[in-house]
Amino acid sequence: MRKRARILVPLLAAAMAAAACSGGGATLPTQGSQGASPPAGNPGNPGSLPRNETLYTTGTQWGPPAHFNPIREGDHATGTKGLVYETLFHYDPNTAKLVPWLAESGSWTSDTVYEAKIRSGVTWSDGKPLTAKDVAFSYGLGKIETISFHNLFDWLKSAEAIDDKTVRFTFSKANYQEWDFNLYSRVIVPEHIWAGRSEEEVLNGANEKPVGSGAYTYQSHDQDRVVYVRRDDWWGKSALGKEPKPRYIVDVATPGNEVAMGMLLQKGLDLSNNFLPGVANLVNGNFGITTFYNEPPYMLSANTAWLVPNTTRKPMDDPAFRKALAASVDTKKIVEGVYGNLVKVASPTGLLPQWDQFVDQAVVGGSGFAFDTAKARKTLADAGYRDRDGDGLVENKDGSKIKLTLMVPTGWTDWMEAARTIATSAKAAGIDVTPDFPDFNALVEKRSKGDFDLLVNNERQLSNTPWTYYDYVFQLPVNKTQNTVNFGRYENKRAWELVQQLNQVRTDDVAGMKAVISQIQRIHLDEMPIIPLWYNGLWAQSSVATWKNWPSAAQGAPKSAPVMWRHWLELGGFETLTQIQPAGS
Repeated sequence: MRKRARILVPLLAAAMAAAACSGGGATLPTQGSQGASPPAGNPGNPGSLPRNETLYTTGTQWGPPAHFNPIREGDHATGTKGLVYETLFHYDPNTAKLVPWLAESGSWTSDTVYEAKIRSGVTWSDGKPLTAKDVAFSYGLGKIETISFHNLFDWLKSAEAIDDKTVRFTFSKANYQEWDFNLYSRVIVPEHIWAGRSEEEVLNGANEKPVGSGAYTYQSHDQDRVVYVRRDDWWGKSALGKEPKPRYIVDVATPGNEVAMGMLLQKGLDLSNNFLPGVANLVNGNFGITTFYNEPPYMLSANTAWLVPNTTRKPMDDPAFRKALAASVDTKKIVEGVYGNLVKVASPTGLLPQWDQFVDQAVVGGSGFAFDTAKARKTLADAGYRDRDGDGLVENKDGSKIKLTLMVPTGWTDWMEAARTIATSAKAAGIDVTPDFPDFNALVEKRSKGDFDLLVNNERQLSNTPWTYYDYVFQLPVNKTQNTVNFGRYENKRAWELVQQLNQVRTDDVAGMKAVISQIQRIHLDEMPIIPLWYNGLWAQSSVATWKNWPSAAQGAPKSAPVMWRHWLELGGFETLTQIQPAGS
């Protein structure tokens, strides 16, 4: 199997580059480290850092680091956001609360005004103070039409510094769910450096000498790695009472999972965020490798993999056919046969386990689905899809042949095998599905244009709110090119109205959220615009040779996310760095 690293945070902007948005396995370039453990030596040389002070990670980069521009959210070098640049808040999935970071507090002072109080004593790595003006400037970059968070200004009227420590955000309407997401997702950059840059440089500049407020500064990079060094004067040591333990962090681009596994076993890697098959053998063998759980599924859940039907094509435009297709999929066989129980079967709603409180079990009981070949056949027959020529496969209502193609990218071997399983079980129910494995870039082009029958996708991961999930599924309008949301081109005005209604429920109003989400779930399960399959894992395999006290389910262990994926450092990844300890201590 290939390395699995393409799992990204929900990006709200339609301008997000499509090629940076996919999840699954990845065919990787050939350059990269060959797995040698670097010797101790001169800390200034990235190949000879002191081993007991250096954390080696992998699982996000699969080639040379592209740039250090935090505004380009999908492909910046690992650690650009989270290590070098920071956000106003972090989000703790365990408590479901925002954690004050650059902002010491924030509150709604009226229905349409939010004020954030910026901490005193925060400095940029060049020594200059971080003030409210930097925050207002950073959010103001969203006015650039092609920036990833430009749609924030559809409802944000202004961001202004009313004094050195206070930023006032004034809205035309209050989208509470989306705003909380933005509070831990938008990086703050120094106005004194970025104000002189052209729009092109802001959007696409490499930013090769990043100046941030974070706990680490950029030291160097090569074709296969990026090196960061800890700031001794980082403001968070005193203000937050936190300090990351590694003096150096080296993120390595590994050319395949076999290299990552070799480096992990040779103790040249400390944390692998790749998908690695055979994890049970690693954990249960005497290799000094740990995962969050010491039994299946071994990993926390990170996002939901769906089967996405193109609802503009027959017979996928028929909800009855989509429900039959859902009942035809033997998801358990995928979980056990393809993944060896490293993933979990998804709820019919697709909501991640961390969002269980928002699943309306009564709705699931009445409208949910499960693998049932006989029920799939009956649903097809009742809707007018019958096998008229005796070949074991149903035809359209008009008698025409049904021949569907299921696309996943070539080289993503776990998804390829899952696609074969889906096709086999669909044919057992009478639906002709053939797997197709195009090049990833070709798939992205077809997906964005709606030139497909079926595909697998997993682009909505854990966040502060199920709103991000439903915003992806139901977002309207459907455009000629759909780069980031609603690839199935499903149109339901009532569902989209409910998603917008959910957005305007305060995030601390759990009962109000549940009431709206219940209505959305009923539409989802009655209409099946997407078919949830399994929960992808938060792939994380840690070596205890150099660093210990990794997050795990064990009593007394940290419960933060052991991950360096882009956008996850604000979801617990950074906190993990503050809790691990040198193995010799």
